[in-house]
Order: sequence, then C-alpha cells, then structure tokens
Amino acid sequence: MSTAAGVPVAEIPLWGRLARRVVTSSAWRTLGPFIPIVALWAAVVRLEIFPRAFFPGPVDVLRAFGDLTYKGILPQYLQDSVVRLAAGAAAGVLVGVPFGLLIGLHAKSYRFFWPLVIFFQAIGDIAWLPILLIWFGFTLRTMTFVIVYTVVFPVVFNTALGVRTIPVEMVRAAQSLGAPRWRILGDVFVPGALPNIVTGLRNGLGYGWRALIAAEIIVGTSGIGFMMFDARRSGSVVEMLLGMIVLGILWYVVDGGLLAPLERATIQRWGMVTDG
Repeated sequence: MSTAAGVPVAEIPLWGRLARRVVTSSAWRTLGPFIPIVALWAAVVRLEIFPRAFFPGPVDVLRAFGDLTYKGILPQYLQDSVVRLAAGAAAGVLVGVPFGLLIGLHAKSYRFFWPLVIFFQAIGDIAWLPILLIWFGFTLRTMTFVIVYTVVFPVVFNTALGVRTIPVEMVRAAQSLGAPRWRILGDVFVPGALPNIVTGLRNGLGYGWRALIAAEIIVGTSGIGFMMFDARRSGSVVEMLLGMIVLGILWYVVDGGLLAPLERATIQRWGMVTDG
C-alpha cells in the first residue's frame, strides 16, 4: 500500500488528502508565492499607512480591471502590445537565425562580424529612442525598430554559439556518408544549434517585451505601456498598478506556458539532457 510520509494513504482523512492534492498541484505552486504578497498589500492598505489614492488595494485593482475590460480599453491595449511584440519577434528571428548561422559557419564572417555583434548588443534599446524619434517620429516604425533590435542580437549570439559548439565529429560523419552541404546544414547544424536558438529566442522576447513597454510609454498612442503612462494625467495609480500586474501575468503565461516548455522539449529532443 502506498504511503504518504510513512502513513498509509487509507488512514489519512479525506480532507487531508484533498489538502495535500491542492498543495502539490501546479496551480498552487504557481499562485502560492503570491498569496503572502497580496495579503501584505491588503494589510498595508487596511492600516491606511498611505493615502488610498496613492496606494490602492487589491480590490481597487480588481474593480479597475473589470471597468476597463467592460469598456473594451484593456483588451484593445493588450492586443496592440501583443501584436507588436509578435511582429517584432518574428522579424528578429527571420534576421537573427540566418545571420547567426552565417557567423557560426563561416570563420571569416565570424572574425569580421562578431565584434560588431558584441558592440551593438551592448547599446541598450532605450539609447536608440532619441535618435529614432528624430528619424521616424512618434510612429509604429520606431517601436518596431526597438523590438527587432532587442530580439535580434540574443538570437544571433546564441545561434552562432550553438553552431560553433557542434562536435566536428558529427560534421565529418555526415560528410563521410556523402551528404551535400545543404543536407549537412539541415540535418546537423540547424538541429544541433536549435536548443541555443530557442534559448536566444526566449531571452530576446524577454528583453523585447520590456523594450516594447518602454517604447509605448515614450512614443506610443496605445498599448499597456501607454495606458500606464497616460494614467499619470489623472493621477490614477490604480491603473498603473493594474498595468504592471497585467504585464507580469502576461509574460508569465507566455514564458511559462510556451517558451519554457519549448526550450525543455528542444533540449530533450536533441539529447542535451536525459530523463534519468
């Protein structure tokens, strides 16, 4: 008979088994760490340590969420931010992966371009905004450039690194079997570099998400970042807090529900880790 902490399961009360199941569930593991934070937040508001207008409580944020959702403002702004991030990320991948493969496969290209990659990667996306405003103004092109710029360099860096770390024996084995160059590229280099490419995509999207919000705050006319910055005009701290919470939840869903499983599946598929 299976046991729990040395006690037969049949002897554990029903309510105890239910509580144990809840505690060990994925939902509890996800939400559990936030419960003390929300409780402390509500307690500080209850004690009125700060004026309510400057420090709204969880109930106020929920009320604002319902109000902005009912009016259609929050769904529209959220859609605008997600579409911009997806478009910028797609462009960054389309540019970054081929460029990273070129650098990783060609020694002369690596020696020429690698210092440039390191140099421009060190220049933060926000540093480009002043000059972009002069070039493109308060337009979608400015935000798109910032996102693509932020995503492309982690993808290039990790793709080139993945290609250059592929064991040379694998390439020679494919050559000894008579595989042409295009076949070696598709069957050896791309699969071998794929775990690094996915890691670069995950990092690039994280940086791109923060860059998008900063760009929306400065140059946007819609989006979650714009909503937060626009709330300052009416002094609506509750909308600012709501925007911050929405940003955190959305990225947690994207990273934990899509990017992290994709990264794990890719690494396991190509033998980088074992289940044992």
